[in-house]
Amino acid sequence: MRVFPIVAIALTLAASCVRAAELSAVVHRPSVDVHAQPVFDSPTLATLQRDARVSISSQQGLWYELQMPAGKPGYVRVNDVRLAYAGAEAGEANVHVLMSGKAGVGRITETAGVRGIDESDLKSSAFDTAQLDAMTAQRVDGPVAAGYAQEQGWEATQVDFAGEAEARRADPAEQPAAARAETVKAVGGLLGSLGGGLGSGLGSMLGGASRLVPKSEGELAGEELALGPEITGRILGARPLWDDAAAQRRVNLVGRWVASQTSRPELPWTFGVIDTPEVNAFAAPGGYILVTRGLYQLLSSDSELAAALGHEISHCVQRDHYNVIRKQELASSGKELAMSKVELGNSSPAAAYARNYVETHGATIMMSALDREAEYRADEGAEHYLARAGMNPLALYSLLQKLTALGSDSAMLAQLYKTHPPLDERIDRIDQRGFGALQQYTMRE
Repeated sequence: MRVFPIVAIALTLAASCVRAAELSAVVHRPSVDVHAQPVFDSPTLATLQRDARVSISSQQGLWYELQMPAGKPGYVRVNDVRLAYAGAEAGEANVHVLMSGKAGVGRITETAGVRGIDESDLKSSAFDTAQLDAMTAQRVDGPVAAGYAQEQGWEATQVDFAGEAEARRADPAEQPAAARAETVKAVGGLLGSLGGGLGSGLGSMLGGASRLVPKSEGELAGEELALGPEITGRILGARPLWDDAAAQRRVNLVGRWVASQTSRPELPWTFGVIDTPEVNAFAAPGGYILVTRGLYQLLSSDSELAAALGHEISHCVQRDHYNVIRKQELASSGKELAMSKVELGNSSPAAAYARNYVETHGATIMMSALDREAEYRADEGAEHYLARAGMNPLALYSLLQKLTALGSDSAMLAQLYKTHPPLDERIDRIDQRGFGALQQYTMRE
């Protein structure tokens, strides 16, 4: 297992650029033991009660270092205390958070005038074939990712997750929706030809029902897989991949290992880092996931990277964005997308569906706020996938705390706040839910 350096968390608390050596937090549990070292079996220096105010000077792994009254450092776990939002009164404090990361830059360097990817960018951007090809060229398979995991000392663990979508398998014998709809329509026509009120009524009902025949699993999977690269190519048209081969390799190794622990390991999981300083991530249908350079540089360990990717992976596993697309189509047409209205050309129906959708909407689906329960479920999924991947579920908690330290007014988080519940509500939900069967895995370092 690699050992990562201490992550310094510093906020500017004055109008000048002099960095303070601490960050305020509040004890979040009925009582918390402060350890002499960032290990559980080290001596207890003190026991703090709920709502006690503390000062954090740094982070080591999943431990915060506190400044104790005697001048000696003490350590608590990242979920023992809660960081407050860095509000507007802190001014530049929001953007001078210093967090040494494995990414190589070691700090957030771009803050003023940060403009994130917005809906207009994703609506108007052109599909970038070269960038998509560069991204897919970085894709790794399961065995390669497993080899990387072995080097890190991660062992796959069987962990149940009741909220996870079940593995889906297409039935080769199941007819496409169009064929089944034609059958229903034909029966309706036959009944209508019989005459009489009953025959005509049933015929009319079946004619309407033919437009509501659900798509087969094979059709759903095909559309999902076709939408992924179409949407991703548009995102890459708005912002290119970051020119850092090591970062691109790392997100694919870590991401593929985590994705292998889900109910949908067979998806063509592909990951990339796009060159923008904002803090955000995107999960396109079918397993195409992008994180921003700003988010990547904020992360200080593989486990925090896995936490960020795990949240997005859960969206893909649950088909969250694809389901939003389908609801949009149903709402606009009153039925499943009528394939008769789609110009197939030499494309398959799924490819034509994806192409027509993206030509109309671009990649704006990535800016559609999902139902809050879907976001909370994605957080829960990330915790379970971390545990399954041999990591600590607390890595997600650590990540959310870091984002909180950036502040609610940070331009770097503007787009994230538009599409996700407030960070304190997400952390509250984790605390309310508790770790349950995952508790044993929170002892991992």
